[in-house]
Parts: sequence; structure tokens; C-alpha cells
Amino acid sequence: MTRAARFDVTTTGETMIRLSVPPGERLERADKLDMYPGGAEANLAVALARMGRRTAWAGGLPANPLGRWLANHLRVAGVDLDGVVWSDTGRMGTYYVEFASPPRATQVIYDRAGSVAANLTPADVRWDHLLDTRLLHLTGITPPLSDGCRAIVVEACARARAAGIPISFDVNFRSKLWPAQEAGEFIVPLVQGVDLFFCGRGDAKNLLGLSGDAEDVVRRLAKLTRAKVVVLTLADEGVIAWDGKQMLHEPAKPVTIIDRPGAGDALAAGVIHGWLDGDLRRGLQTGVVLAALCLSQYGDMIYTTPDEVAALMETPGVTLVR
Repeated sequence: MTRAARFDVTTTGETMIRLSVPPGERLERADKLDMYPGGAEANLAVALARMGRRTAWAGGLPANPLGRWLANHLRVAGVDLDGVVWSDTGRMGTYYVEFASPPRATQVIYDRAGSVAANLTPADVRWDHLLDTRLLHLTGITPPLSDGCRAIVVEACARARAAGIPISFDVNFRSKLWPAQEAGEFIVPLVQGVDLFFCGRGDAKNLLGLSGDAEDVVRRLAKLTRAKVVVLTLADEGVIAWDGKQMLHEPAKPVTIIDRPGAGDALAAGVIHGWLDGDLRRGLQTGVVLAALCLSQYGDMIYTTPDEVAALMETPGVTLVR
């Protein structure tokens, strides 16, 4: 009898410290900063853990108070950290967020070069831990961080395929990390035949030259990637998915936006939550609720419970519970 996987979802990438100022404040005149943990892969692992899934995040952290601070946030959420590489040298990556309202755009400034995570190589990864899972989740943020990080993503895909482990990949393009053309040329061959492929409408256009009607775009993404399930996120229009047989659409939930970063990771977590149970439609429904919850909270990592999510799915629009 085949042994059950230890985890439902594992992932690897860089998690950083986010330092932000409130809307209306400028970084150059700020005298205090709000401090939160953030990183696409860890955000997703946290959201799934809060939904009751067994998740693990593997990455690199400095063995100092900042690394321990970040690890504690993940532990509290229930994310396993046995695959983390602790280093006595190196630093935490950080990024700064300057929130803004129109006509200004919210700005993100990275300070992550030379971080412990960026210095990792495939030899540092505990592959037996990372691949003891029902699903491996990766993103397009990790490859441009360094040659070592790019090699980790490539090897992770190769090892997962060889072991018959399903793969989820989120494009998550960051223009400040690499050019759109380079990102597209790297990602398309890498994701051929993956089980879940997540892409934003803007990324589909800018990286892959796909634009137009959402249903047409998602079908063309499926043809380009040969992914079993393609999920196209549509910002305030919600999300659409195509599994080769049915086209599913779920509108976004009305929300007063408090903090944008992390919402896409929350949505992907919801979709994966449903996919793990064999119910993609339920996954989309869960995803838009988790995305709305993330937008309504400070920080990249969501705080919620399965009961809260279920209640919001059944009774949308509730403003007071007593």
C-alpha cells in the first residue's frame, strides 16, 4: 500500500519583511513603518494552513531575530518549516510599500539582493521533505532572484514530474525582477503539462501576447501550456477557469480594500483548496472569498478560519455578527 503524503501542499521561495506606510504617507518623509511578513509562496501556504490543510514552506532564513520573527508567523499559522535552511551569515530580504490613491500608483521598492534565500542552490534543498506532498506549488517570482533560485525551480519541476507529483504554478510576474519577454520564454517551457496554471490577465497579455475575451484567453493559455487546469484571474471581475471540459467563472466579492498585496496568493490558495477535494468550482468560490478577506486586512498573509470562509460563502454581505 502506498504511503500517504505528509503534506497537502509544499512550496519554496523567498519570504521577506514588508515595511509599509499608510495611504497618503510618503516613504521619504515617514517616521515609522508597519512591519509584516510577505512572500507569494509563504502567503499561499499560510492561507491553506488556516483552511486546515497540511502545508510546508522551504526557503532560506538568517539565524537571527529577524529570521526567527518571520518563522514564528508561519508557525503560528500552522506551516511546517522543517525544510527551512538557517544561515549564520546573510540577510533577510525586505521590501517597502508606499500605498497611494489615484492618480498616484502604489509603489513597491525591493531591497532583497544577497538574501539568504537568493543564495540557495539545489544542493541546499531537502528534496525528500519538499516532495512529500500531494501538490508542489511554485511561482514565477523565484527564478529571477538568482541562478541558484532558477535552478531550484527547474529541478523541483523535474523531480516532481519524475515522482508523479502534481505541480501548481503561478506566473506572478514582477517587472522589477526581470523583463517580460525573458519571463515568458522561461516559464512556458517549464510549465508544460502542469496540473494547475495560474495567470493574471495582464501577465497573459504582457508576457505571452494573449489578450481579448477572457474565455478565449484561458483556452489559448491551455493550448500554450498544456496545463490540465488553467486559472485566469480578472482582478475586480473575479476569476475564470478551464479544465478542458468546462468553463467556470466566479465573480469577485464586493470589498472595501484596505491592503492589496497577497490577494492573488489567497485566491490561488482557495482554488487549490477546492482542487484538492476534486471540486474546482468550489475552489473558485473559496478563492474569491479568501481574496476579499485578504484585501480587507492589513498585511500579505491572511487571518481567517474555515468557519468564517464557509459563512461568507453562504451569506455574503453580512456586516455584523452578534
